[in-house]
Amino acid sequence: MYKLLKQEGRAKRGEFHTVHGVVQTPVFMNVGTVAAIKGAVSTQDLQEIKTQVQLSNTYHLHVRPGDDVIKELGGLHKFMVWDKPILTDSGGFQVFSLAGLRKIKEEGVYFHSHIDGRKIFMGPEESMQIQSNLASTIAMAFDECPSSVAERSYVEHSVARTTRWLKRCKKEMTRLNGLESTINPGQMLFGINQGAIFDDIRVDHAKEIAELDLDGYAIGGLAVGESHEEMYHILDVTVPHLPLEKPTYLMGVGTPANILEGVARGVDFFDCVYPSRNGRHGHLYTNHGKMNLFNQKYEKDSRPIEEGCQCPACRHYSRAYIRHLLKAKEMLGMRLCVLHNLYFYNTMMEEIREALDLGRFHAYKEEKLYGMGQS
Repeated sequence: MYKLLKQEGRAKRGEFHTVHGVVQTPVFMNVGTVAAIKGAVSTQDLQEIKTQVQLSNTYHLHVRPGDDVIKELGGLHKFMVWDKPILTDSGGFQVFSLAGLRKIKEEGVYFHSHIDGRKIFMGPEESMQIQSNLASTIAMAFDECPSSVAERSYVEHSVARTTRWLKRCKKEMTRLNGLESTINPGQMLFGINQGAIFDDIRVDHAKEIAELDLDGYAIGGLAVGESHEEMYHILDVTVPHLPLEKPTYLMGVGTPANILEGVARGVDFFDCVYPSRNGRHGHLYTNHGKMNLFNQKYEKDSRPIEEGCQCPACRHYSRAYIRHLLKAKEMLGMRLCVLHNLYFYNTMMEEIREALDLGRFHAYKEEKLYGMGQS
């Protein structure tokens, strides 16, 4: 259940109540694709860096170790020792990114595993069954993610099929949640709005899926090649047609600036691999912009990554030491950088919520963007 606490313009401040605890929104979900954050980050670390929600991927966990294995071991929460909410992505985006390895039909998608090449079929029912086995808090509907540059006629057909698939997902989840063997009978379902960069297709689809009274609604198919301006425009026209009293999730986005702009347009949930991926390459987020620790100027720099930061890296280590670890290809270097970046994102979300509570989000957004050199 979602409780809207406050609004400032279109920006929303809310609480999302789940069987695994309450999520304060807006929130950034830390991406642990295969039930782990890349960069040797443990679930104990996630607690320390203020993580509220962890995101894992249906397709990857189905392929390895297998959702049946995870179900036998008590579900994803027990498997990875995490007691807070988990959102599982339906696998749709991964399946559709395997363009040369798949065939789309009305019943679902036939494709080949990227690991061993074996043939796999996934449709709405299969995706729901896998996610039920994983026992995540929130399951995502199985959809097609058309390219942002796809032809209009293709996008229209694709979105119509995504709607038919969504209705099948809802029916199957209701069935699965009623079974005695289901680990999490309180599993929630989020539907996904698609439509590439066609305003009218997006709006019509938002109106149609809003009538299904789902637990939440995501906007998919953005940050896949279109410009930031096009993405913000799609949010401007689409979000007002999604239910205000349900959480809105912008999938796979993005930079700190993208998140601030998304919150301003009414988005509650975000996820992105940027903080962990960039961290593994020594690229760090700070309140003064991005920093590349590989730069020579940090070789003898005894300061922390960011003065005043309370992340595990900044509390104990210098730029010089972490740079040395990265240059020496020591895993600890990657780990510390990932922890810093995720802490930065989670702290920024905390600041956003506080600013909304105080009715000064717009001022905070401008200050933050100016400080990061992105105003």
